Amino acid sequence: MSARRASPALAYLLLTLTSLFWSGNFVIARATHAAIPPLALSFGRWLVALALLLPFAFRPAWRDRALLAAQWRRIALLGAIGVAGFNSLAYAGLHLTSATNGVLTNSFIPILILLLGAIFLHAPLSRRQVAGVALSFAGVVTLFSHGEPARLAALDLNHGDLLLLLAALDWAVYTLLLRGLDPRIDRLGLLLVQVVVGLLCIAPFYLWEASRAAAVAPTWGNAATFLYVGIFPSVLAYLFYNYGVQQVGPARAGGFIHLMPVFGTLLAIAFLGERFEGFHAIGMAAIFAGLWLSGRGAPAQRGANP
Repeated sequence: MSARRASPALAYLLLTLTSLFWSGNFVIARATHAAIPPLALSFGRWLVALALLLPFAFRPAWRDRALLAAQWRRIALLGAIGVAGFNSLAYAGLHLTSATNGVLTNSFIPILILLLGAIFLHAPLSRRQVAGVALSFAGVVTLFSHGEPARLAALDLNHGDLLLLLAALDWAVYTLLLRGLDPRIDRLGLLLVQVVVGLLCIAPFYLWEASRAAAVAPTWGNAATFLYVGIFPSVLAYLFYNYGVQQVGPARAGGFIHLMPVFGTLLAIAFLGERFEGFHAIGMAAIFAGLWLSGRGAPAQRGANP
């Protein structure tokens, strides 16, 4: 997928799908934490992604090798923090805390993107963007608290939540670094290079974990887990997210992460028999209103260098 032609409407659709895929990723990672160690899930996920990407991405990566080499430091850093760091920290955190805490912590990412962008990159920050992110975050809190703020005090915070907060910071930095990439680089080839870098970074830690933990059982359930996390939140979501950042800017793209609790809620209602309550409507309305308000903020800076 190339980022040469601007299409904000397509970008918004793809960013929405990204949040849907990542919502499933967090739920599955928590559900399988007893069967699959975190680094095994992270390493296996990207092996699947590599196998899927190679037939399609090798040629554009080779064609753009001069462009990739010109920005090799940034691309290596993107692979290290975006592929290896974020996922490994998130999976390790989800072994120690709930998926609910994971998605709530992830909701700090849009706030971190705005703050880091304004402080370190002098990115323009409009009042509408700030108000939009704050409104969306308020919607997230409404969903998790069921409209009762006292419920937030009952959340059990532990070391896993600290790892998830580090993962959120990691992803905010990754998002901002994407802005500086040459827009002529094909995004499919770029993702292939990032995946290779990420696997090289994860490999020694995965081998250390494998020497201390039980082997992953070769079950159909585990195989399905690796296929899902390798296809949807990896290959598709990363391509979609990278495209979205290129088209509408880091702040707007990051704001779509607030859709994760919306999808989590809808999935729970559809498949777990949960009832749709008034606080669901209020929380979702606030999230959508916040995204709309943020989208009317400062103009997107497509392809701009920080």
